[in-house]
Amino acid sequence: MIPVAFDYEKVKTVEEAIAALSGDDLKILAGGHSLIPAMKLRLSRPGKLIDIGGITALKDIKEEDGEIVIGAGATHADIMYHNLIRTHLPFFTEGAATIGDMQVRNWGTIGGSLAHADPAADWPAMVLAADATIEMQGVKGRRNIKATEFFTGLFATVLEPNELITAVRIAIPPDGTKSTYQKFAQPASRFALAACAVMRFPDGRTNIAFTGVGDHAFRDTGAEQAISGKAIDDASVEAAMLAALQNVDVMSDHYASEPYRRHLSKVYLKKALMAVKS
Repeated sequence: MIPVAFDYEKVKTVEEAIAALSGDDLKILAGGHSLIPAMKLRLSRPGKLIDIGGITALKDIKEEDGEIVIGAGATHADIMYHNLIRTHLPFFTEGAATIGDMQVRNWGTIGGSLAHADPAADWPAMVLAADATIEMQGVKGRRNIKATEFFTGLFATVLEPNELITAVRIAIPPDGTKSTYQKFAQPASRFALAACAVMRFPDGRTNIAFTGVGDHAFRDTGAEQAISGKAIDDASVEAAMLAALQNVDVMSDHYASEPYRRHLSKVYLKKALMAVKS
């Protein structure tokens, strides 16, 4: 399979990338593990690719002002092996290890995954559960938006055509916070047929996010309200499972029917809650 003809520009700085984005019919190329297959299938036909893979400033993972800042160009493997992530966000380590295969983990980036917003991708659920802020930059300047407001639909986000994601910012969780990412994966692609990310804080507040379930990843406020502030036991987990996925249009496809995917989602919610049980 061969994509249609396109122009190519490799940039070295964020500023160069933004300047290049002032045109039309453009796509940003980061790791390329979502965009290139779509182009080969001619589902995506950009006239020009802006390659940001060489922007070293986008690859940093650091602590800054009480936050963990993950550059949009950090690969899944970069995140998986970073000590700061292992210490404060162990479910990011856990989740990154489930993405694709070694080649995908070594080339695919967190920013690319979030911008692409595949409904079965892993990072959207994890950044939602972490209550992350997504930092973007474009011709109009910088802006930050909460992950809970970022995903809007099937492969759709609030990212403007002339913007790129520059970083993901997460407040360092307090000591005693527990987190997990539990996933039922499609065996070939390793995308989620249903997956649940949970962050449980010492005060009992619990963030719950799903991916692979609806047309985009989402926080499940009903399940959160049912379990937050309560001890995790059989009764509270059952209540959270009952409250989950209310008013959610659960996907149905050739991999999983709507009833089966709904069932899977609640099973993996239970697995996630039991994994963070004190």
